[in-house]
Amino acid sequence: MSTENLPQNPGRQSPGQPPLRKPRVAVVFGGRSSEHGISVVTAGAVLRAIDRSQYDVLPIGITTDGRWALTADEPDRMAIADRRTPSVEQLAESAEGGVVLSVDPGSREVVHTEPGAVPKALGEVDVVFPVLHGPYGEDGTIQGLLELAGIPYVGSGVLASAVGQDKEYMKRVFISFGLPVGPYEVIRPREWELDPSAARKKIIDFAGDHGWPLFVKPARAGSSIGITKVDDLSGLDAAIEEAQRHDPKILVEALLRGREIECGVLEFEDGPRASVPAEIPPVQAHDFYDFEAKYIDSASGLVPAPLTEEQTAEVRRLAVDAFEAASCEGLVRADFFLTEDGEFVINEINTMPGFTPISMYPRMWQETGVGYPELVDLLIRAALRRSTGLR
Repeated sequence: MSTENLPQNPGRQSPGQPPLRKPRVAVVFGGRSSEHGISVVTAGAVLRAIDRSQYDVLPIGITTDGRWALTADEPDRMAIADRRTPSVEQLAESAEGGVVLSVDPGSREVVHTEPGAVPKALGEVDVVFPVLHGPYGEDGTIQGLLELAGIPYVGSGVLASAVGQDKEYMKRVFISFGLPVGPYEVIRPREWELDPSAARKKIIDFAGDHGWPLFVKPARAGSSIGITKVDDLSGLDAAIEEAQRHDPKILVEALLRGREIECGVLEFEDGPRASVPAEIPPVQAHDFYDFEAKYIDSASGLVPAPLTEEQTAEVRRLAVDAFEAASCEGLVRADFFLTEDGEFVINEINTMPGFTPISMYPRMWQETGVGYPELVDLLIRAALRRSTGLR
């Protein structure tokens, strides 16, 4: 791994020069989306894995109302306990203070402010690791802020992050690149506001073409939050209401009968590579692989997936193709269905997949030969190699 563009570690400076500092990583987590708690859990795992002999670390949490706060560097407090996810509010060092990034690309200074106090400079950061999931973080918003500030960051840029968050446009991009996508329908906010009966009929007609059950989900959310499996017309209105609690735009998908297969993509110096795939088996006590199954009940996937060599090669190829189609950077988890007729259909990509101890992305790379600390280090180094701006 080339370190030519990285800040050098102490001890490598020329004789007579003062030691150069280690690269400083700001781990930003929490956020305003319904995936706030999972983001905190992910941040705890990342903070625990970062090699402190190689990097200085600055944890920054974003509360559910959007305040940027200094938090304790205490990963053990950032875990699921009693079936509940943690929050930034529990970790913040102050109930009122705020953290501000300079949007001057000539300065990477971080400042902490408190009401009635002189702002305190916290020094510069060299790279941001935004372990944010969902809107106001994974969707290109924080990526745009960091582009303005001229601070490199882990993961995809503005466009790929936005495409990866909006499942409608993600599917449109995949279709344009010839990737296999299942049947879907979209109900936009204006459609529902102007004529809910017509919008509902649109879904019913879709069910007439593709059959029940359907999956009704927020178009711009993740972690399986807000998704309902609808077996017949009687459950449709409640499913729509649940999805719209998280996003006014909803996506309706036909049931694809088959196996759920996932594959990780990681950016190396010579380009993206795919991990061994995993399979998510049917989860007892859950209709599908929902939030409770993923994070609370710790449903375990099969790593590697029991596939033929040809199937494994095909899904790895498709995962990299999806990464490239959406112009992704850093990392992606690509989710597929292997249908009963033996064809892979891509369901979605996640540009900042979960990094919790039970998350599939790090488990797939562990099986591929890249352990968790090395995975985190590779992502930070890839971000430090990249410039901000057009690239």
